[in-house]
Amino acid sequence: MLRSSLVLMACLLAGSAAAAGPRARDLGIPFDGTPGPLNAITDVAGVTVGQVTLIEDLSDGRKVRTGVTAILPRGRGSLDTGAYAGWFALNGNGEMTGTTYLDEMGRLDGPVVLTNTHSVGAVHEAVIAWRVRAGPADASGYWWSSPVVAETWDGELNDINGFHVKAAHVDRALDTAVAGPVAEGNVGGGTGMICHEFKCGIGTASRRLVAAGRDSNVGVLVQANYGTRETLRIAGVPVGQHLRDDRARRGAPAGDSGSIIIVVATDAPLLPHQLKRLARRASLGLARMGSFAGNGSGDIFVAFSTANAAALGGADITQSTSLGNDSLDPLFEATVQATEEAIVNAMVAARDIQGNDGHYAQALPHDQLLRLLGQYGRLVKGAAPR
Repeated sequence: MLRSSLVLMACLLAGSAAAAGPRARDLGIPFDGTPGPLNAITDVAGVTVGQVTLIEDLSDGRKVRTGVTAILPRGRGSLDTGAYAGWFALNGNGEMTGTTYLDEMGRLDGPVVLTNTHSVGAVHEAVIAWRVRAGPADASGYWWSSPVVAETWDGELNDINGFHVKAAHVDRALDTAVAGPVAEGNVGGGTGMICHEFKCGIGTASRRLVAAGRDSNVGVLVQANYGTRETLRIAGVPVGQHLRDDRARRGAPAGDSGSIIIVVATDAPLLPHQLKRLARRASLGLARMGSFAGNGSGDIFVAFSTANAAALGGADITQSTSLGNDSLDPLFEATVQATEEAIVNAMVAARDIQGNDGHYAQALPHDQLLRLLGQYGRLVKGAAPR
């Protein structure tokens, strides 16, 4: 059955960021730490990202504003080799599948895929089917799979009960995942998301650091859909106390009823319990933005390491290398810094959007933001308020 209008954006690859506007640093917003070359989760070598964005106006007046974002820890190699991982729920009013397996086994065996709340089941099934088709089967004759699929709610802007995310969209996100720049804002799983009552979505950032005498990288990708306006802080400035108008409408009760998924990647050799500790530190980057992890918010984080590939090959006896716990502080700090910047990048990249049932979400106005940062003395030297 043909739909009444064309899909305006059917597929945005991770590398298709050429048309993107300025990022937070381009505007002169200050951040701590040193970013990697791309300032993205893909600065961790091997990590790839694929995104499918669905924007469509249906003949019955419903509006599709949703999508899929897939993060593959080892790119296509994720089909064969897992990655040590850990997860943490700051507030659990949300869903991330596969977490009991993560707790038990301490590893990811495949991608992390982000979408909307009511598409988790469809995406979960599609990831398993994708893995089965990729074959060949393991020694037992089949592939057992417990995918990690996480969600945030886009029901204000998206016809969420229309179940528009299909297996073909998941396949495309996984098959087209690439290294390189990552599109941000109204893309992929973030297409219909709202943050601090502004339009938001996907954001990413990275940090380069030295831990235990070795160069390492931490990359973060967020799907941000949380927060109240009054608490919003950017670069320490109480932005939300000044920009009080043009709030994106939420159908949920008053308060922080949104959610955020945070994916942390590193090439530092960390064991599962250390990665759980790393995932917890994303909470502090979120707090810098003014989040208080409200009762209705699902704030769920996962962290993985691309090191120790040989130890995850299935041998009867394996050896893993890890940093000592006393050497983890630079990684903790980098995670906090990159999480904060990834959220701001998501807000800066987002654009105004008309959604379902007449709902409208305005993006963070750059000119007003920069004037505020200038008034508080928080613009990078040489950057002028617009």
